[in-house]
Amino acid sequence: MPGPSLQTDAFVLLKQPPTDSFQHCTVFSPEHGLLLALQRVPKKPSASTPTPLDLFDEASLILESSNQGRTWFVKEARLITRFAGIGRNYATLLQASAFASLIARNHVAEESRAPIGALLAQVFAAFATNVRPDIAHFKALYCFARDEGYPLKEHWLASLTPADRTTVAGLLNRPLAEQVDDTNVVHALHVCLENYLRGHTEILLD
Repeated sequence: MPGPSLQTDAFVLLKQPPTDSFQHCTVFSPEHGLLLALQRVPKKPSASTPTPLDLFDEASLILESSNQGRTWFVKEARLITRFAGIGRNYATLLQASAFASLIARNHVAEESRAPIGALLAQVFAAFATNVRPDIAHFKALYCFARDEGYPLKEHWLASLTPADRTTVAGLLNRPLAEQVDDTNVVHALHVCLENYLRGHTEILLD
């Protein structure tokens, strides 16, 4: 009897080295949440070979499972968006990978999946521009925690100095191309936000 199958759009968050002729990917579906997807790696690629999934890809997938959904095999994959710009800059790649790993590390409630899917599309597009990836990551982390229901404005922002609150407001509200804040300042605020999340939320950062 064939196992369950599903069709969904998803973002590739993690890729592991291929094993046993399969590429292992952790993907996030706005409908189904986190899924472990295995895509066969052909020994002799040809023009008819399905599109291999790459890190940060948004793809339309047809998946099948033989173990009740613990793992899924990619039957078909159609690329929707490839955020190729992310891989052209090492600093951007590090920041984007860190955020993707954060999403892969945390359970997302069913009612939050669609907003997180929209956030991933927005964040990966921002990273792909290679404009201030440090600020793109800071904004992504803030928005993720806020969308998970944590009162950052009321608690975390209120604990900052007036000068830092002003800086954070600018980081969150100005387009990336208009950002001029020093990288050390952005890094310090990012660390401050992470420390708050570790101490006051259930978000897994490490």
